[in-house]
Amino acid sequence: MKWYKTISYGVLAAVTAFTITACSGGNNAPAGNGGNNKPANESGDKPAADGKKVTIEYWHTYSDQEEKVLAEEIKPLFEKENPGIELKLTRMPYEGLKEQVIAGVAGDAAPDLMRMDIIWVPEFAKMGALQDVSKMDGFEDLKANLFEAPMQTNAYNGGFYGVPVNTNTKIAIYNKSVMDEIGVTQAPTTIDELVVAAKLAVSKGKPGGIGIGGANVWAASPYFWSLGGTLTNEDYTKVEGYLNSPASVKALETIVQWNKDGLITPTILGGEPGAWDGMKNNDYMMIDDGPWFYSILMNEAESAFKPLEQTIRGLMPAGDGGSRSVVGGEDLVIFANSKHPQEAWTFAKWMLGEEPQKIMSKLGLIPTNKTAANDPTFMETPFVAEYVKQLETALPRTPIPQYGEMETIINLAFEKAVRGELDAKAALDEAAKNIEAILTK
Repeated sequence: MKWYKTISYGVLAAVTAFTITACSGGNNAPAGNGGNNKPANESGDKPAADGKKVTIEYWHTYSDQEEKVLAEEIKPLFEKENPGIELKLTRMPYEGLKEQVIAGVAGDAAPDLMRMDIIWVPEFAKMGALQDVSKMDGFEDLKANLFEAPMQTNAYNGGFYGVPVNTNTKIAIYNKSVMDEIGVTQAPTTIDELVVAAKLAVSKGKPGGIGIGGANVWAASPYFWSLGGTLTNEDYTKVEGYLNSPASVKALETIVQWNKDGLITPTILGGEPGAWDGMKNNDYMMIDDGPWFYSILMNEAESAFKPLEQTIRGLMPAGDGGSRSVVGGEDLVIFANSKHPQEAWTFAKWMLGEEPQKIMSKLGLIPTNKTAANDPTFMETPFVAEYVKQLETALPRTPIPQYGEMETIINLAFEKAVRGELDAKAALDEAAKNIEAILTK
């Protein structure tokens, strides 16, 4: 039985219409050629032996500016250094993309490679849709020079089903005007210092001092983790006793108490002003955000707010769990039905090399290659040093196929606790029980 037949018939029926219209550019081999799970070094491809090039297709969701660099710098350089391989670039719209990918793998029409959202990788790995690249030549050497947390987003069932092609995380960003008003000259380095500063800001009439952007995993986990909370055990197989451990309960209780005391900005429950407006208006002492906060606001010519001059950057303040943040970004995956897995892996390894990573970093994309990320030229970008440093202790959102369901359950638990609908222990006990039930799926 082919791997893609393990996808439920309901999913196949739902995506049949997508297969013809959305995936015609993929590897349209005759039915019966799917399920190529051979390691790359057994593919039998000999791209240069007869003088013909092997074409590999790469689906991506890069922006206009990023696509220009991909087409005009990355593609020519790769093909020059690998003359037996031609790289076909296909830009995909993000809306509806997951359905198109499912259609592609179900119809044996997926590309060779794709730049995939990190939270999708374990789900597609469980389907059997992706190659386990940990079995491929040179994987360990490649892995050794990549940031650990982004690498972990590719982990599933003892293997790795992709490599992190770019990454991001969030840091603490403080409004300099508010900090001057409360007499704090440096970014707090500990949770205790953050709370002291937040109380000073609130005493000056500010609507909260700790800028948690929502009662959900992406927004709240840096604080939850830094306070000592955990979501699962180390291999992501157990939630009971971790999500609802005494340390996790205490972490969530602390966040709930901060909110009761008025120390958190209204954004935690969707209130106004929004995080960026709160910074622009000098309302909020602190928010946390990714590098796009700077790259976007620095290019708003009509705005009077100058982010580099009007903010102070710092790592997430450390508590019992250390200084923690959450990992974002995209992974580079090779589909199981690729007709050219060896060549696809050649490109993946190359794309994670120092020079290509430096090229893409000019666009503000944080390299996953540690050498490229710490390159002096890249570090000259005014706001990146803290992000690169934070990546050393940032954590991935749980890399399991059921993560989407898990996240929904945790988000609900966090919100119930913050709203006072359940106490922290009851909310986390309920969430742990519900998540354990879906882990067996």
